[in-house]
Amino acid sequence: MYVRIPTPLRSYTNGESRVLARGATVDDILMDLDAQFAGFRFRMVDEQNRLRQHIRVFINDDMITNLTDAVGATDEITILQALSGG
Repeated sequence: MYVRIPTPLRSYTNGESRVLARGATVDDILMDLDAQFAGFRFRMVDEQNRLRQHIRVFINDDMITNLTDAVGATDEITILQALSGG
């Protein structure tokens, strides 16, 4: 399935805005992405194995909050990263 990568994280994916990943859950997808692009998962998930506060993940059009949420073979994953500053 395809995963859409936000601009701030594209340095991990060699500049690609969409990459292929495999897995049955969101966490599986992130693990696969980390295997392809070292360090990617750490930018998404904290030490308590939760999505970082500034990260949003969507399966198709539905925002998820749990890394164990199931992902279907035809689903598209979108990762959004909130920007902050002043």
